[in-house]
Amino acid sequence: MQQITAPELAGWLADPARERPLLLDVRENWEFETCHIAGSTQIPMHLIPIRVNELDDESEIVCICHHGARSMQVAAFLERNGFSKITNLTGGIHAWAVQVDPSMPKY
Repeated sequence: MQQITAPELAGWLADPARERPLLLDVRENWEFETCHIAGSTQIPMHLIPIRVNELDDESEIVCICHHGARSMQVAAFLERNGFSKITNLTGGIHAWAVQVDPSMPKY
């Protein structure tokens, strides 16, 4: 799996020449409601195994959680299940709030 920093992901999302990845937020509902990157798809980590068929194994997917640990586990799970274009957001949504969008709530 690849790793991406919050500023690198912001650059990717801002680049009209690049296809937008699926932003897969694996945090719990209350976390997602507190803050998230616009356009993210939320599937809590514990539901990934039963909802994996909702994901396109040919799409670029960036896994997101609070600090990057849960999303790394989900990214590894997806790779073990045939997904090849998986990236983990290093530092998670917290890094995004600190490095990209300081107006985003932190928890």
